[in-house]
Amino acid sequence: MVVSLMRRRDRAGARALRWCVVAAVGLAACGGEPGGDGADDVQTSGGADSGNEESGDGDGDGDGDGDGDGDGELCNGLEELCDRPFDEVVFPGTHNAHASFAYGFSAFNANQNETVTTQLLDGMRVLLMDTYYGDEGVVLCHGPCTLGSIPHATVLEELVDFMELHPTEVISIVYQDGVSPEDLAVDFEATGAIDMVFTRDPSAPWPTLGQMIADGTRLLVTAESSGPPPAWHHYVWEHAWDTPYSFASVDEFSCVLNRGSTDNDLFQINHWVGTSLGLPSEDGAMAANTQEVLLQRVLACRDMWDRLPNFLVVDFYDHGDLTATVELLNLDYPP
Repeated sequence: MVVSLMRRRDRAGARALRWCVVAAVGLAACGGEPGGDGADDVQTSGGADSGNEESGDGDGDGDGDGDGDGDGELCNGLEELCDRPFDEVVFPGTHNAHASFAYGFSAFNANQNETVTTQLLDGMRVLLMDTYYGDEGVVLCHGPCTLGSIPHATVLEELVDFMELHPTEVISIVYQDGVSPEDLAVDFEATGAIDMVFTRDPSAPWPTLGQMIADGTRLLVTAESSGPPPAWHHYVWEHAWDTPYSFASVDEFSCVLNRGSTDNDLFQINHWVGTSLGLPSEDGAMAANTQEVLLQRVLACRDMWDRLPNFLVVDFYDHGDLTATVELLNLDYPP
């Protein structure tokens, strides 16, 4: 935890170092010390915003929309989403976002190829992650931690860095939680993520993305096994419901209720397939993540439940058409 606290105090320098090493997403090469203050000269690719000026959109016009003309704003990459309530937006997400080959996970338990930073740059806005206790605090694993783990605070720092550089993005976390909310909160305090969390008032309607962005409460935190306190640590099945997730082929996909209640506001579609042994399948993702299959599943679930999903979550998101499909759903199939 001392390391996490030190990183928070020296956030600018740490951020610059982390962004410099993500060469795979097209960042400019860095020398011993980044230009300016270590952040202002970074240029990124992918995701909804791809720059780092004060406006957070890379165009220098101060409006956050990335087009340079100062005439509008974007929320999660689309102007149309700014006035739309959170529970009427479709968000693309990654199953076991932390369980990535990029972090040293193996073919036995890796569900992704890229770092969380790259996932966010590529447009992912929902992160499913599994917390456990490790020797030095909270860690993220998928199955036995001997098969791969990464400190929770390390991934949370990546998320905070991205959100600071992209101030018009709203992001959600769904934890399969094996640690207490109090211990999880230590990492939120240490990394500064606590300054961005959203607290749901169940007696009020969901805010629009524009409101969440304006309020600086752009991070929804939920967990599968425990709820508040703290107030921002939401028990997900009081707010959401989901589909089954154990499928061996795309032909087995269904939309039936798995957890939660269909009376809840948020709907999560678990859209991935495993091998015959129940292991993650990259080949399966290549079939499951095509726009044809994604749309077929989503629209079947819409017909069954009379609503679109909010969280559309996949394995190996870098194969297929997830982000394009989500944009199509938000623009052409709005609730």
